[in-house]
Amino acid sequence: MRNPYDVLGVSRSASEAEIKKAFRKLAKTYHPDSNKNDPKAKDKFAEANAAYEILGDADKRAQFDRGEIDAEGKPRFQGFEGFGGRGAGGQGFEGFGFGGGGPFGGRRSARGFSGAETSDFFSELFGEAFRSAGAESARQQGRARSQKGDDVSATLTVTLEEVAAEAKKRIRLPTGRDVDVVIPKGVSDGQVIRLRGLGQGAPGVNPGDALLTIAIAPHERFAMEGQNLRYRLPIQIEEAILGGPVRIPTLTGAVSMTIPPMTDSGRTFRLRGKGLPMKGGEHGDLLVTVEIKLPQVIDEELMDYARKRRSAKAE
Repeated sequence: MRNPYDVLGVSRSASEAEIKKAFRKLAKTYHPDSNKNDPKAKDKFAEANAAYEILGDADKRAQFDRGEIDAEGKPRFQGFEGFGGRGAGGQGFEGFGFGGGGPFGGRRSARGFSGAETSDFFSELFGEAFRSAGAESARQQGRARSQKGDDVSATLTVTLEEVAAEAKKRIRLPTGRDVDVVIPKGVSDGQVIRLRGLGQGAPGVNPGDALLTIAIAPHERFAMEGQNLRYRLPIQIEEAILGGPVRIPTLTGAVSMTIPPMTDSGRTFRLRGKGLPMKGGEHGDLLVTVEIKLPQVIDEELMDYARKRRSAKAE
């Protein structure tokens, strides 16, 4: 089993509250009832439980920190004091010549060896081969801890209304896991969001990440221009000439806007704060571009007016 601190993702100086918080987060994430389609979740849940059994118990945590127990809670090798039931007159290894008058010059007492002393003891017995093997083992363990599983990719399609509301969307990742994603402020079409630790995993390695590509669906009314939106407002010719109030749709409901008299087709009005949310908490604007629509049925009065205007210009 991995180091329980690594499993829970906390430092050795973490408080009891931080350890408990980290465990609850993992337990909620990997609980088998919530991950019925992910067979790996059960193993991760069990691993988190085992880690918390050690770090959540003050005594066991202290024993682990001192090196007295391993990551599974089993006692570690602490020396030779109990070997052979303290034979040779109750002197442990003194009876074999390892005491004060032994061949090693009395460097160790009959009380046994610490972890570092045990390493020195075996180094003296087996020489450089033992030290090299230990160093290689440490390097392999370090490489295993630094390894990371594969990243996975997925596309999350959202509407402009969902972007404006910073909605929560559920998506199924290629790993088979369903996750809820809150659409971040200032998101843009094609942006990639990284969900750390939700990629492929394997025993003894850290899981990779999930890379979500945001795809904003086309809207029937609005076009995106950064965090601004553009809306084309069709008006009748009399509205353009006389002006007056009009209703403008937005992503959060319709608002009223007044068109001034003699408004040209193509003129743009800016409604501040009616666009998409930005990272700083502000919003973009809604740009309303006027398009004058002529009547589909011929209006004789309008035709007479146009003829008179043409004649007056010709004179």
